[in-house]
Amino acid sequence: MITRKSIHIFESDNVSVALCDLKKGETVEDVTLSEDITRGHKFAVKPIKAGENVVKYGEVIGHATEDIAVGDHVHLHNLKTNLDGELFYTYNPTNPVTAAIKNPPTVNAYRRKGQVGIRNELWVIPTVGCVNAQAKEIVNRFNKKHGDMPYIDGVFAFTHPYGCSQVGDDHERTKRLLQQMVKHPNAGGVLVLGLGCENNRMDQFIQTLGDYDKERVSFLVAQEVSDEIEEGVKRLEGLYEVAKNDRREKVSLSELKIGLKCGGSDGLSGITANPLLGRFSDYMAAIGGTTVLTEVPEMFGAETLLMSRAKDEKTFSDIVKLINDFKNYYASNNQPCYENPSPGNKAGGITTLEDKSLGCTQKSGNSTVCGVVFDGGSLVEKGLNLLNGPGNDMVAVTNLATAGCHMVLFTTGRGTPFGGFVPTVKISTNTELFTNKKNWIDFNAGDIVGGAEFSDKLDQLIKYVCAVASGEKTRNEINNTREIALFKTGVTL
Repeated sequence: MITRKSIHIFESDNVSVALCDLKKGETVEDVTLSEDITRGHKFAVKPIKAGENVVKYGEVIGHATEDIAVGDHVHLHNLKTNLDGELFYTYNPTNPVTAAIKNPPTVNAYRRKGQVGIRNELWVIPTVGCVNAQAKEIVNRFNKKHGDMPYIDGVFAFTHPYGCSQVGDDHERTKRLLQQMVKHPNAGGVLVLGLGCENNRMDQFIQTLGDYDKERVSFLVAQEVSDEIEEGVKRLEGLYEVAKNDRREKVSLSELKIGLKCGGSDGLSGITANPLLGRFSDYMAAIGGTTVLTEVPEMFGAETLLMSRAKDEKTFSDIVKLINDFKNYYASNNQPCYENPSPGNKAGGITTLEDKSLGCTQKSGNSTVCGVVFDGGSLVEKGLNLLNGPGNDMVAVTNLATAGCHMVLFTTGRGTPFGGFVPTVKISTNTELFTNKKNWIDFNAGDIVGGAEFSDKLDQLIKYVCAVASGEKTRNEINNTREIALFKTGVTL
């Protein structure tokens, strides 16, 4: 039940945000509204002259393109971004301090040769899109033959359209991402399926794979056998004989790596679900765990806040490179880099990229940025990390998982059924979405608007994350919605 109708987030803000649909003539915060204001949208609480900055979250989110009176709706028709071109950054550390928390909770997970995994699944991963159908058929036949398999969480094929007709960095990125999937700790066994004539050649794939568990990874080239489906099923059976003996054991929550993502954001994302994830991220840092923030374009306009929290000057320089490289990526394709908010974002009340970014980066909390991971890299540093990648939901979740995340916490105000190849926890920013889409949403942060305390919601979220890590299925897993999308930047031959 909503007990307040709007929120004035920071004292310095000259706008407030509607927490429910408001009507013209209604008085809220001693402001009489001059027009209807939809939930999640902004209205002026002070007069704002044309050219004057609009402030939300205590930060500038753009400038007024016309005079805005108290009570007016503030959105696309009268607010424009201030962002333009590359910026010069200086290192001005704030040195945030995170108090350590002892005795973190435990989860029931798998230990496999020094790695911790939260699922015991069998995967078929094609090196090239040409054998996608064969990968699916191998899984279908295996499942029909074996039926219910105790101690196995499922058998899945992760298909994609790449692996051939790619060159340079684009080809290398595809290979590295697939290699990181092969070694992901949530897999109890992996069959790598190739065609035989693709750019992503199996011999080179194996040669550059690095250290891997030879009992749990098998390689098959379709052109080298008479019946690749029959042979693939046989290889999966060998992997199954190993994985079926795995058992869960108690491990500390601090050993997990958790991805942070938002998609289909609305005007409440930066008020409810994203700040909740920020508190969770700070909690993980305090217990010695790892969280990862990505969606680099959705850091634009808020990047200096992240830079100020860099643990040292090298990390600061890595963040600068992360930001500028992505701006150059846009420029090299002759595209504007500041037109990010999607139609759904705008309908939900997000106006400019600064507006979106300041809400998005709430997921990072207030702790130190300990590491930056670039293309095809893996997580090394404990604490909060930043990861290269776009805002696209499918690509971002794939990037988080291939970097080593065991699961992804995904906040949404509009809703999405999507899930990655690791458990993808959907957290609603508003209770209406949670109520209407229980088949999509795992956890509701919307009741924070109705007065629920952040501390109580954090406790609930920690318990839920522990349950998922211990085997409870997320909605995307129940619905068998598991996808990968590899980031592509180069030409197709």
